[in-house]
Amino acid sequence: MNFQAIHFSVTRALPEPPLARYASLAFSLSVLSFLFSIAVSQATLTLASLLFLAHLWRNKPSLRFPPIRLPLLLFCLTTILSVLLSANIGAGVFAVRKLVLFVIILLTANLIVSLPHLQFLLKGLFLEAGFVGLVAAGQVFRQYLQARTLAPEDFYFTMTYTRATGFMGHWMDFSGQQMLVLAMLGAFCLWRPKVKWIALVGLVGVSLILSFTRGAWIGSAAAVCLLLTLKRPRLLWGIPVLALGTWLVAPSLVRDRVTSILHPSSDPSIAIRYEMFRVGWNMMRRHPGLGVGPNRVNEVYEEYLPAGVTPIEGYHGHLHNNPLQLAAERGLLCLGAWLWLMALWGRHFLGLRRRLGDSDYIAEGALAAWLALLVQGMFEFSFGSSEVLMLFLFLTTVPFVAAEIEKASSPQSGKESSASSGGVARAE
Repeated sequence: MNFQAIHFSVTRALPEPPLARYASLAFSLSVLSFLFSIAVSQATLTLASLLFLAHLWRNKPSLRFPPIRLPLLLFCLTTILSVLLSANIGAGVFAVRKLVLFVIILLTANLIVSLPHLQFLLKGLFLEAGFVGLVAAGQVFRQYLQARTLAPEDFYFTMTYTRATGFMGHWMDFSGQQMLVLAMLGAFCLWRPKVKWIALVGLVGVSLILSFTRGAWIGSAAAVCLLLTLKRPRLLWGIPVLALGTWLVAPSLVRDRVTSILHPSSDPSIAIRYEMFRVGWNMMRRHPGLGVGPNRVNEVYEEYLPAGVTPIEGYHGHLHNNPLQLAAERGLLCLGAWLWLMALWGRHFLGLRRRLGDSDYIAEGALAAWLALLVQGMFEFSFGSSEVLMLFLFLTTVPFVAAEIEKASSPQSGKESSASSGGVARAE
């Protein structure tokens, strides 16, 4: 294929207006850097947003947005209100800044206009997750050698407190991203079961196991069970067999990580979550409306412990639980908006799965990623992680994009509204 043919195939997959095309390219770079660099992904996201604004000002196109606007707006407004009425407004500014990341929904809905472009981005993420998995395996091997040499008497705690992070700054961000990619990749493999993609599922799955992050394990297991229930229910019997086989061949460190769940008093990471639940409950009970204020949990943590009780040593910056954290720092109004938003997302994915044609795997993958985040979010404040949130927003918007693209290419596209098709709503 010559350069002109390549240029034609690429430009045909992108929006026609030049500013929108450049914005789409910048946004694509942002998506493809999600797993590698938060700085690069946010810089290119900013560039894409500026170019898109210029496109809106110059061309005045109609905007597309998934039908989740009202709960999303309420979530943003209650977050801002909780900051403004907080005892420490400065501490909550970062939470307001993070709301800007929801522009990913708008950019995904308007800058991806073809299935080849959408599939290119998804496949790019799949391949990147495999590469990141290899990097993480190397990190685990290096940490293993160091722990065996420098701290053999504390091998378990050394390995679980210096875990693989891939290209992220923390293992929770790394494992959360791998979990979300695995959900979409699993749906893609069930739709197109080729050896190379199945091998990639195995590689990403192994990297998740080596992350020693139990919340991501449980979230990934929930996603896999959901996908098999939707697509290959007869294969569900293989889950216990796979779990048993993994248990038998897994390193002793992985087995110890699993059995530690049964002994919370001997594992500070579990014991501290019980303490955080009580602290979060007390915060919620005393400040039900707007919480204690975003990013103030660590600042006031000891005030919500019983008198004379010393907090368990560990990280107290958040409560390691999505709904508990939102309720404690932003109040029950914000939690209600978030629950409405998540429920609406899930309902639309179920509807899109039935309406989509050859792209139904995208809705199934988004539904699996949605469930994985809900389950894993009971053990980690993953909705507050920019690295995880950016990827989640992209993966949960692409089903609406696929529906819009399929509808536009349908012979009856002029007879149906995007609202009735479950696709992306237009705002003139």
